[in-house]
Amino acid sequence: MFAIESLLVKIALIGVIGIGAQWIAWRTGRPAIALMLIAGIVAGPILGLIDPERDFGALREPVIKLAVAIILFEGGLSLKFRELRNAGVAVFMLVFVGVPVGWALGTAAAYYGAGLPFELAALFGGIMVVTGPTVIVPLLRSLNIAPRVKNMLKWEAIVNDPIGALLAVGVFSYITHGGAGTNSASILIDVGAASILAMVIGGAAGFALTWAFPRGWVPEYLKAPVLLTTVVAVFVLSDLVMHETGLITVTIMGVVMANRETYSSHHLLRFKEDLTILLVSGVFIILSATLNWEVVRNFELRFVIFLLLLLFVVRPLTIMTALLFTRVPFKERLFVAWIAPRGIVAVAVTGLFALRLSDLGIAGAEALVPLGFGVVIVTIFAHGFTAARFARWLGLDRGKGNGVLLVGANSWTIGFADFIKAQGREVLIADASKLALRRARRAGIPVYQGDIVDEAHDDEIDMGQYQQLIAATDNDSYNALVCSELAPEVGSDRISRIIGESGAGSRRRGRVFTLAGTPIEELLDRLQSGWTFGRTRITEKFPYAAFVARMRANGGDSLAVARPSGELAIFSAEHRPAVDIGDIVWTFVPPEHPQLRSGD
Repeated sequence: MFAIESLLVKIALIGVIGIGAQWIAWRTGRPAIALMLIAGIVAGPILGLIDPERDFGALREPVIKLAVAIILFEGGLSLKFRELRNAGVAVFMLVFVGVPVGWALGTAAAYYGAGLPFELAALFGGIMVVTGPTVIVPLLRSLNIAPRVKNMLKWEAIVNDPIGALLAVGVFSYITHGGAGTNSASILIDVGAASILAMVIGGAAGFALTWAFPRGWVPEYLKAPVLLTTVVAVFVLSDLVMHETGLITVTIMGVVMANRETYSSHHLLRFKEDLTILLVSGVFIILSATLNWEVVRNFELRFVIFLLLLLFVVRPLTIMTALLFTRVPFKERLFVAWIAPRGIVAVAVTGLFALRLSDLGIAGAEALVPLGFGVVIVTIFAHGFTAARFARWLGLDRGKGNGVLLVGANSWTIGFADFIKAQGREVLIADASKLALRRARRAGIPVYQGDIVDEAHDDEIDMGQYQQLIAATDNDSYNALVCSELAPEVGSDRISRIIGESGAGSRRRGRVFTLAGTPIEELLDRLQSGWTFGRTRITEKFPYAAFVARMRANGGDSLAVARPSGELAIFSAEHRPAVDIGDIVWTFVPPEHPQLRSGD
């Protein structure tokens, strides 16, 4: 008989709900963090399917802490120093000016607005300087804004997470060691020394792995398990020295590994990304399911004043002060000043200190949990559902990418790129050969010199600008490599390749471009003999069936279908996209059939 009370069922349910919410967010374009929050609340306090405190007991806190550690490490892996070329000064100011300003303003808001005792207000204000990669990264994934803005928000979120936790640790130590009679300098020295030790441990672990991996000290099949085990081990080691310093350790370890070559970084990063998505989904469901009716009843009206101050005074003043003397445009400052959703670290750290302070009998500690949940819920909904609209209003939203990225510069790709430009779409030809790109430059087509596999992994090319990537070099093996390496990055449905005559049978390494799967050699020969690119609009008078019949008669090839929504779908030897009235089909046709190239 099905037992809903089984812990195994609860774990499976958390996974299904979390990933299901992310999938719905992807299908609907809604913020994933908001849907996960709603799903957790529905499964927890509303339906009672999940009660983390009852279901997991003493395991709940260590499980959440380890998950947060892995999430922060993965966030550190995404912090490349080259991203700071355009955002370095801004990130520096957000950390070294924004944190103290935000702490001071947050403390004042918690003291005067929420009515917390000053020590608790200082502790909560420290926690509130965090934004968090668990909410920022999913939010940024749904936005197509300038890399500088993304980098500022990403670096701030990941770097400030452990800093906010440490501020709370310092204030907690001050409270528990006697308040005003405590030697503040001693606490400051202890926290500082523990933080430095945590950074040394994280840096040493990162250097050790990046030294051992390329030298063959760890076999390929063990690299991911060794990496994961090391992250957990150094986090626990640092946390034994002082609570929450493990967050610094894993962040520094991730940054070190992100900026040193491991020769397996792409595979390790994918593993960590997959694991992080699972952990974010699970932890968000657990934390939001923890919200019970008693916590809701403890939420007081005075907390609303604090939330309004946090949204419309604390964050804007913090960012405007921190970026005052930088060259960041005012519109970008406004956007950063608004986007500050709180997530896992804020809730987890707040709940942890609230529990400890309550056990010590500190008055007012019981208000921290409902206040913390209130901040998370309000900021996730306020920022998650308005970020895209606000970016469009400020003119920062670059819209959904409509371009095509062609890999390989040759006569056919240059001709196709010229046709794509004429359709009002972005196009880029990437090739490692400077000489091969000369003709494309002379034709006025944007080009990029470099190995597309490395450049896409290293974020040198903004892949969000392109709906489709077509590998069209004369090297069939390289085209297959591009598809296999970049499919996880851009999506297997958005990447295809043109085969060579020798590769006609190898169709399992990416979709084969064009409906007929025509080899590159034949495409080049056809172009030389006068074939041209064309477009045909499908109408009620000229339906798709009639178009197909005419194409079969003249021997032309179908390339893609452009829909009124702006979506571009590629024809491949394995897949024929649906074509409806109003769609425009791109074709490659012989010279004796000009009617298929005649516009509309």
